[in-house]
Amino acid sequence: MQVQAKARGVRISPRKVRLVVDLVRGMSAKTALDQLRFMKKGAATPVYKLIHSAVANAVHNFGIDPLTLTIKAITADDGPTFYRFQPRAMGRATPLRKRSTHIAVILDGADPVSKPKAKEVEATSESTETAAEKPKKKPVKRLKKADDTEKTS
Repeated sequence: MQVQAKARGVRISPRKVRLVVDLVRGMSAKTALDQLRFMKKGAATPVYKLIHSAVANAVHNFGIDPLTLTIKAITADDGPTFYRFQPRAMGRATPLRKRSTHIAVILDGADPVSKPKAKEVEATSESTETAAEKPKKKPVKRLKKADDTEKTS
């Protein structure tokens, strides 16, 4: 089953994000998160958050085991660019381009195991267990504490 997550408008240049994205493409989600946690690149933080969010989506929405998830596809595309100007010498100005990135990840994992319905669980538990088959509980011995002993005065 495939699970996806997107981060749109991240204020880092796509060129910088692609350096990080190319390293984790094809890894298992757990290995990628461990790798990103210790990476010194600034773009590692939003990529880490995105993959962590995709894993949480898979676990919460579909009940997929997080250890079976792998990164099938991850992309860093251009987002909107803000144009600004930097004053320079002799009354001139230099254009600045403040770039942003859209990051998308698709995780692929094993299909979740279907859980039995509540009625099926009750029916199977009553028929398989009888009073003779249930193990008897042993009494628990309680150790005496120093406060429990009688004080002699």
